[in-house]
Amino acid sequence: MNKHSLAAALLAALWSTYLDLYFVGKGLYAFPWRPFAELFPINILFTLIVLPIFMMIFLYWAAQVNGWGKAGMILFISLLMTILEKFAEQLGLFNHSKEWQHLYTFIGYLLFLTVIMGFHSWLRRSADE
Repeated sequence: MNKHSLAAALLAALWSTYLDLYFVGKGLYAFPWRPFAELFPINILFTLIVLPIFMMIFLYWAAQVNGWGKAGMILFISLLMTILEKFAEQLGLFNHSKEWQHLYTFIGYLLFLTVIMGFHSWLRRSADE
């Protein structure tokens, strides 16, 4: 992993933390089980550890494929996150309000991954100049 991947993972961690805080604050979803529940209304284990590691792995693999491969990876992961979200709900790790649509998760991850990958690519291009 390199400094560009680390910077992109840091952006992903910060962005996802703020998004979770926003959506939890709006009451659209909640994390019934989370570490340090008395301090944080979100699952900081996911946003500060799991997601950055996942992003660094994702960026590594995305660098190995062409543009269509990147698009396919983003679509696949976005769909997978929607499925995993439903599974997390069944396990009691995640709750949604009645207003939440799982399509929001698909679109959200689609945009999220695209922006993080674009940021990572921009960093790499800037370093090459």
